[in-house]
Amino acid sequence: MEDKIFVAREISPEDSLAIAKAAIEILDTKKAKNIKLLHVEDHTTITDYFVICTGNSNTQIKGYAGELEFMLGECGVHPITIEGYNEASWVCMDYGPVIVHIFNREARNFYNLEKLWNEATEVDISDIITED
Repeated sequence: MEDKIFVAREISPEDSLAIAKAAIEILDTKKAKNIKLLHVEDHTTITDYFVICTGNSNTQIKGYAGELEFMLGECGVHPITIEGYNEASWVCMDYGPVIVHIFNREARNFYNLEKLWNEATEVDISDIITED
């Protein structure tokens, strides 16, 4: 199986779905696990989408965050803030209309954002991600 690559392209900072899909593509190329996209716009004013994924180690989580920041930057999209990078059990990257949550397995199970935001719509991303 050929490795998937992400090709940087200009993305409008206001196009929340395009930002979310690009983030998912980037995380998928790095083999992030259990990637989910939640449309939360109807339930909060803080953002439109949550991208959620899992990494196996602190080093891997930092790698995902670094690659995401770099590659989305190449697309003209930059984070407002990044929290949790040093601890790397839960890195939260705020891109305004999209918030990316990169968890280790324990933190993801503990915070369980999918359950907390169970009224949000999970967006089908099967056309974006690679099957494991």
